[in-house]
Amino acid sequence: MVIIGSDHTGVNLKKQIIECLKINHITYKDVTDYNTQDGDDYPDIANIICRNVLKDVNNLGIAICGTGIGISIACNKIHGIRAAVCTDEYMAQMSRADNNANVLCLGSRTELAKDKEKIENIVNAFLEGFFEGGRHERRLDKIRQIEIQGGKSYDS
Repeated sequence: MVIIGSDHTGVNLKKQIIECLKINHITYKDVTDYNTQDGDDYPDIANIICRNVLKDVNNLGIAICGTGIGISIACNKIHGIRAAVCTDEYMAQMSRADNNANVLCLGSRTELAKDKEKIENIVNAFLEGFFEGGRHERRLDKIRQIEIQGGKSYDS
């Protein structure tokens, strides 16, 4: 299932993506269908999205704020989340293949957001992607080790 949410800046982009999900018969859950006003902070939205993503290993998330950067930072504070801001299909594909990203972050106030086709291509590349494992697993193990140690370097 795709867990999708946005702060108030991303409501229109979120609706656009939901239409794409519907057309492609992709199951989704909008965890922020209530937000339309200033005052819904992206860290709170990130927390809601990520907690829902972590409920099932097959879940993926789409998180939207003004730039995609703030919400990605907040998402990546949650143990088990690997969030990636992607601005093209290649980044979306590689975030899944190399990094096993489970949350796609997008910016609603960016130039990219004005291009419906590019946004849909990025979303599709992310959702269709898969983790290649192999040499990438070693790197993810190191990330997990950093998480376990509370952000401290795994060498110290």
